[in-house]
Amino acid sequence: MSTILIIEQILNGLQLGIMLFLMAAGLTLIFGVMGLINLAHGSLYMVGAFAASTVANLTGSFLAALVAALTAAAFAGALVETLIIRRLYRAPHLDQVLATFALILIFSEGTRLVFGSFPLYLDIPSALAGPITLPGGIAYSKYRLALIVIGLVVALGLWCLIERTRLGTQIRAGENDREMIAALGVDISKLYTIVFALGAALAGLAGALVGAIQSVQVGMGEPVLILAFVVIVIGGIGSIRGAFVGALLVGLTDTLGGVFLPELFALFLEPGAAQRTGSALASMSIYILMGAVLVWRPSGLFGARA
Repeated sequence: MSTILIIEQILNGLQLGIMLFLMAAGLTLIFGVMGLINLAHGSLYMVGAFAASTVANLTGSFLAALVAALTAAAFAGALVETLIIRRLYRAPHLDQVLATFALILIFSEGTRLVFGSFPLYLDIPSALAGPITLPGGIAYSKYRLALIVIGLVVALGLWCLIERTRLGTQIRAGENDREMIAALGVDISKLYTIVFALGAALAGLAGALVGAIQSVQVGMGEPVLILAFVVIVIGGIGSIRGAFVGALLVGLTDTLGGVFLPELFALFLEPGAAQRTGSALASMSIYILMGAVLVWRPSGLFGARA
């Protein structure tokens, strides 16, 4: 097994993990501050991807496409929060699940009505097309490397927002005692709308960035949503740091397991059985990881202890 292959797959795992962080950060913020289980978060990921593809095809500018993804997802999130989600904060979690599941169907069928059922495509910008040679002679995709860098910059910016700004102080206070900050004069409805729009914008950005290496299609957000929930359970609900660490763990586990587990089983099984066994175990690996973390720490790696 070559060192170059291992490094390439580690980079792929980091890229997947960073994109999962953009999804999971918004999801864990929304749940931590609002106590809301939002199954429609994957639909906002899809909104960002479709907005980016549409604007990129009209303007030819990838930067304009990213701005459109952020704007469209944030606007859709703010609209959904104002019209629907605001009525669910005091509702039982089952009602929240049913309502946000209905939103998935509305977003999916609405997108299908506007754009049709066929996938759209978002081209990688020419400046990031092709490989770049890294130290050690490793050829790696410029675009995937750019995704890692962009994700890290966004993660740093989000940390600064949460830890170093007045809005961040209100968000952190809202996680701990929303009644108290409301009594202190903070407009809790406005804060909730901002948090929901911020989470939606992060999901939309992830959808736009991933849309350039995958097809943009109806329903693309649901598989990513499942992984995002795994991330926040591992990292701890409400923790941005936990979302970051959990996303990297999930990304690396999923990528490295899919590549190397079949090769590991090939050492003592015939090739066909090794491929089947390794692939099956790889598909379960992130859930095994989640189970192991919960056995050790039921609140997640960085969640508050019960």
